Amino acid sequence: MHYIRNFCIIAHIDHGKSTLADRLLEFTKTVSERKRNQLLDDMDLERERGITIKSHAVQMEYKYNDQVYILNLIDTPGHVDFSYEVSRSIAACEGALLVVDCTKSIQAQTISNLSLALKKNLVIIPVLNKIDLLDSISEEVMEEIMELVQCKMEDIIPVSAKNGLGIDNVLEKIVTCIPAPKGDHKAPLQALIFDSLYNPFTGIEAFFRVKNGSIRKGQKLRFMSTGKVYYAYEVGILKLKRISKNQINTGDVGYLVSGIKNTFEVKVGDTITDAQNPAVKAIEKFEEIQPMVFASIYPVDSDKYEELRSSMEKLHLNDAAFSFSSESSPALGFGFHCGFLGLLHMEVIKDRLEREYGISVILTIPNVSYKVHMKNNQIILVNNPSDFPEMEKFKKVEEPYVSVSIMTKNVYIGNIISLCIGKRGIMIENQNYFTSERIKIIFEMPLSEIVFDFYDQLKTISRGYASFDYNFIGYRDSDLRKITVLINYEKIESLSILVHKTKALFFAKKICQELAVLIPKHQFSIPIQVSVSGKIIARETIKALRKNVTEKCYGGDVSRKKKLIEKQRKGKKKMRKIGKVEIPSSAFMTFLKVKN
Repeated sequence: MHYIRNFCIIAHIDHGKSTLADRLLEFTKTVSERKRNQLLDDMDLERERGITIKSHAVQMEYKYNDQVYILNLIDTPGHVDFSYEVSRSIAACEGALLVVDCTKSIQAQTISNLSLALKKNLVIIPVLNKIDLLDSISEEVMEEIMELVQCKMEDIIPVSAKNGLGIDNVLEKIVTCIPAPKGDHKAPLQALIFDSLYNPFTGIEAFFRVKNGSIRKGQKLRFMSTGKVYYAYEVGILKLKRISKNQINTGDVGYLVSGIKNTFEVKVGDTITDAQNPAVKAIEKFEEIQPMVFASIYPVDSDKYEELRSSMEKLHLNDAAFSFSSESSPALGFGFHCGFLGLLHMEVIKDRLEREYGISVILTIPNVSYKVHMKNNQIILVNNPSDFPEMEKFKKVEEPYVSVSIMTKNVYIGNIISLCIGKRGIMIENQNYFTSERIKIIFEMPLSEIVFDFYDQLKTISRGYASFDYNFIGYRDSDLRKITVLINYEKIESLSILVHKTKALFFAKKICQELAVLIPKHQFSIPIQVSVSGKIIARETIKALRKNVTEKCYGGDVSRKKKLIEKQRKGKKKMRKIGKVEIPSSAFMTFLKVKN
């Protein structure tokens, strides 16, 4: 245990944490040579997007002063939507590498993840990356790091993860500065599950960190939250390939195969203990994560409903921040109402369902959760706009607010303030200067205003320099309106959304115009109406397909043409009453894209 070091890497997106992980694996000879970049990012989606989505654990061996040390690295994501992965990784570590790009300096998400690590009393090793680039501003960035971490200049390790400069210094610092894990190897077993995944051959594999005692192959284990007892068929360590061992000791990280098939029997944050000699109490769990964005997912092929359910259960096992429950829609059939941490998280789940499980799905318009205070003093939580009550039934509505921290260059500050005020933001902290050119500002904003296109607009107006992070701060009163779509006088609840009163008219007109283009013509005219709180405020009409019934009338009395046109008009009128509007799923898929 004295020669084990557990650590994670904290960094903003694209600051080089996956590249640094590659070099650490290379320098410790865990991999023989540079096979490829992003070794720990094993999803195709991670490689295509160039981001880390899942935290990955890997064990390395490093020889220092004739002693072999075991280094357990947990590579973490950097995007704000995957901060829950970071918090889980931090719980299994004693130290963290704080990686900062010397061309971009400290970003908002870096500060957020650093505060999580400091709360858990992790030892922070600051690393200045990309020092080989010509546009580096190393001296300014080092001053910022010194102020942020309260360290000396000599404590900061300059490296180039791409070229391998300074990697030996990082490994030496990990061994000398990060403390060995604490625990009692003679005490009853306590192991914390920090991740899990579904293997179609072996069932559920749980990844754990042993706090006290040890796990042996063939041991009977109890999962403390469910009380279920399982047999440890296989335990081992997490190198690039899993290596089976007879025993995993105190302070080490490993995996467990016990033949579990039911995805709800393994919970991230649960404690594993010995069935015969159990621990008195469980290890402190992670904070329960609350979904921030909600949307419905329906299979394009309605026969794939059960297959979709099974796939979502397996995804939930690998991503505890994702939640779902069954629902149905007259237009789309049976599906699931799902909770996500943000829009990127939502897009990743959709892509993983299609890539890993081969199921094409339709996503509805994303929305957030609202608190509705009813007139009978009952408080209900509305996650789906279709469940929003009529205006006369409630007293007030509260929507979630977040504290948004934005870091940018001072030349873009005016445009960013205008953007935030346009999104109903209130400035809390005005222009806190990190350096002469870099500013941090804090706004309080409704979550519904930032989940759609705030990030894209922020990057556009700041030419990619600005970064932001947000934290939930509570619910506040808001004047919201429910937008309901009626097609041929029938409500389509799956297209309902909740918007602020000031934006209701804009959204109503936009929805009408979009649907008028997407829905194909029928044999009768189709009215598309949008109502806000029961009042129709926008309308478009899709003209009927019309046959030229007067084509054969090449002469004679004009009254004959009038009779034929009148007969056609009556037929269209009758058809509109009994006809059914069929909206193809392709129209829904186009309309329900996030950009719209």
